[in-house]
Amino acid sequence: MPVSRLLPTPEARDLLELVREIADVELLPVAAVHEREERFPREVFRTLGKAGILGLPYPEEQGGGGQPYEVWLQVLEEIGARWASVAVGVSVHALTCFPLATYGTQEQQERWLPEMLGGELLGAYCLSEPDAGSDPGAMRTRAVRGQGADGEQYTVDGVKAWVTHGGHADFYTSMLRTSDSERGGISCLLVPGDTPGLSADRPEDKMGLTGSATATMRFDGAKVDADRLVGAEGQGLAIALAALDAGRLGIAAVAVGLAQGALDHAVAYAKERRTFGKAIIDHQGLGFVLADMEAAVVSARASYLDAARRKDLGMPYAKEASVAKLVATDAAMKVTTDAVQVLGGYGYTRDFPVERFMREAKVMQIFEGTNQIQRLVISRHLAKAR
Repeated sequence: MPVSRLLPTPEARDLLELVREIADVELLPVAAVHEREERFPREVFRTLGKAGILGLPYPEEQGGGGQPYEVWLQVLEEIGARWASVAVGVSVHALTCFPLATYGTQEQQERWLPEMLGGELLGAYCLSEPDAGSDPGAMRTRAVRGQGADGEQYTVDGVKAWVTHGGHADFYTSMLRTSDSERGGISCLLVPGDTPGLSADRPEDKMGLTGSATATMRFDGAKVDADRLVGAEGQGLAIALAALDAGRLGIAAVAVGLAQGALDHAVAYAKERRTFGKAIIDHQGLGFVLADMEAAVVSARASYLDAARRKDLGMPYAKEASVAKLVATDAAMKVTTDAVQVLGGYGYTRDFPVERFMREAKVMQIFEGTNQIQRLVISRHLAKAR
């Protein structure tokens, strides 16, 4: 059933209606097949790009939709309720555009940003490495600047792990080591997907989100023109950390959508399934489980909206983003597990989508910073508070 939302403008209400319509017509009918066949839905992203959805949180003068984060996250939630793999991909794509849109020169933005925000170019984000996940400062993939045949270039060598859209992306927003400085040794390069020396390993065999390709990317003497440096050399870690706050809100919204989808299926089943002469939703034991699921979803939604509204007002929101990511993803895990329980034996079969929702929920607690990292971020903010 449609979620009751408090939206800031009539335009936002119309936008959410459009997103629901597209998600119901273009995404929902094919989601299960793509997930079962582990097929990457590249055309879906083009469809969403043509509808203007991929660029919604960016300014209109950059080719985006000019929507506040409060609205953008609810768009992600609606997509996540139908197809979590695509919602995660949309969130990641927005994350890959953030460095260029925020730190790029006007010339760089005019050159690349319209096609990125329009969905013609699909992005991937290269930050983690096999030995540098929660600690990005430990990365070792190196970019060395020098003179190439056509001007200054970086030569990149190393490995990036857990790359969403790896092997399918048209560009890779990559955080790379350009010096040995502890804080200022990382820079951001916009690497074209067809760069010689850049290759993708076989996608990971994942527990869930099987319609989303996740792969290790290898840089073997890859040459990247120096004009693809985003921001100043050595500014990459600051760019990455700024982007992660917004990325965590994206995952929080997707997790709420996933939980809402599981709740909707559980409620629909509980209204139809009858035991002892009445619908099982009318049995107090099960009705209370559904009530707790609803409370978890509503509370998680409130947490990400609070953080989003702070971001829209230009207020600090790093702590609130970590709170939202922690609360929403833990809620998604609990709600999807309970949805399987509500459906009983049927919930454990692939005849119903709740078993897939449960598998998909687990990774929400891991990527964009594990929930243990979120607790660390929150506790540090508390220690600094006066």
